[in-house]
Amino acid sequence: MYSYNPLQIHIFCVDRMRFELGDIMVEGGSDTAALSDEEIQAAIDSYPNSWKRAKLMLLESLCRRFAYEVDTKTGPLWLYMQERAKLWREDYERLKKEVSVESCSIPMFQGGTDSNKPPYFYTGMQQNGRARGL
Repeated sequence: MYSYNPLQIHIFCVDRMRFELGDIMVEGGSDTAALSDEEIQAAIDSYPNSWKRAKLMLLESLCRRFAYEVDTKTGPLWLYMQERAKLWREDYERLKKEVSVESCSIPMFQGGTDSNKPPYFYTGMQQNGRARGL
């Protein structure tokens, strides 16, 4: 199925994912839309706690699917298929870096009830007082 309702993009759903990917021309079904509703929903269901990872999964699929398409000329009409694939590849690379950085970040110190306890990381923690010259 291929559907798109722009009134629904304020919630995290198939319509919003279509909007973010730019895959909103669904009138022609599989001739105009790159992904079906079921494919998008499967990605969302695969990563229920990470919208970005679901989007990354879909972008990877789009890159693989359209990497082989070539630019075509039919009469006076040019179809720049490689440009579309290039845009999705750039989005994929950018989002991949963002997701990678977020997954490797150090969690923030939440604090504790013991105020006499020093923080886990502190200034000078790698200094060795027993080293020569100190």
